Amino acid sequence: MLEKMGEFFDSRLNGYEEHQLNCIESAREFYPFTASCLPCYHNASVLDLGCGTGLELDWYFKLNPTSEITGIDLAVGMLEELKRKFSDHNVKLIAGSYFDVPLGSAVYDAAVSVESLHHFTKDKKTALYKKLHQSLKDGGYFILTDYFASSDEEEIMYMTELAGLKKSQGITDNGFYHYDTPLTVRHEIEALKLGGFSAVEILNSWGATSTIKAVKKSLSNVM
Repeated sequence: MLEKMGEFFDSRLNGYEEHQLNCIESAREFYPFTASCLPCYHNASVLDLGCGTGLELDWYFKLNPTSEITGIDLAVGMLEELKRKFSDHNVKLIAGSYFDVPLGSAVYDAAVSVESLHHFTKDKKTALYKKLHQSLKDGGYFILTDYFASSDEEEIMYMTELAGLKKSQGITDNGFYHYDTPLTVRHEIEALKLGGFSAVEILNSWGATSTIKAVKKSLSNVM
């Protein structure tokens, strides 16, 4: 049975980090790598989309303990655990959907998302990336670490399966239900560029998982 996104993760809070680190291929490599891609200067402001319990922050705060983190997640229990873990750091947490929460304009030096955005369509992501692009300062950037479909056919298969499950279970609302529908890397990059990011590159890959960097061009570089 499909479960609402926040409820799905909160019901699995006990054992969540152990599962992420031990059951996802190369997780013990891509979490610290993601952290190493974030800004290390004093008081860097970073937005974390779908922050969960803040696994990548375990490594990031060791690299930059003065960073200012704003985390958004649907799972209230996850946010409470993140707050407990990092009570001595500058962390602001928002319970809600990053599609709906206002992100502001030119607020953050960087943004990050790890293993969260593979649940949504290209159109949904494009709209989010436009909002995210606006929230970053000029020259700011977004680090996305997630897993991706290996082909267009696989991407379509996931979307079709989700639609079938919703129909069979009589789900007609527009809520977020937990089911993986990863895009291909090519479609993810297209969504980022449609969102306004000028430079998008793959920084590293581990099997189906990749880290992508998308940069907001500095106005000083625009002629």
